[in-house]
Amino acid sequence: MSKNTAAEIHQETQSEETVPAFGYELIREVLLHEILGDDTAEILYWAGKKLARKYPLNSLDEIIDFFNKAGWGILTISKESKNELELELTSPIITKRMQNRKTQQTHQFQLEAGFLAEQIEIQKQVISEAFEHPRKKSAKVLFTIKWDKKDIVS
Repeated sequence: MSKNTAAEIHQETQSEETVPAFGYELIREVLLHEILGDDTAEILYWAGKKLARKYPLNSLDEIIDFFNKAGWGILTISKESKNELELELTSPIITKRMQNRKTQQTHQFQLEAGFLAEQIEIQKQVISEAFEHPRKKSAKVLFTIKWDKKDIVS
């Protein structure tokens, strides 16, 4: 089985049809939690890493484009240093999710965090870890990706 690039998958599935936000949220915020239970966060983090390995990207710009095409939201760079990257994720769906009082305590962005950690690990060739920081008042998610240049991927 050959690996397709993210661009090839997007090209194959690109059409005028879209998935209603309700359907997307139903799967993401309800069904996955029912299936995965208490391990939801950990499993989604590792699933994000697996997605990144399946669709490796060559640059931060490609990661930003991937998030947009996948419908995950608008990803922007907040701050970058020699061993840390801060990114901000926004979208109308995230805003609605954050404002929904019924799910305010349950939404997670571990799939995206795992995806970011693995993409940075692949690009920089050092072990990377990502942390999510949902900001309910501003209806966005901040991600902190950290790495140690001495901790090289073998």
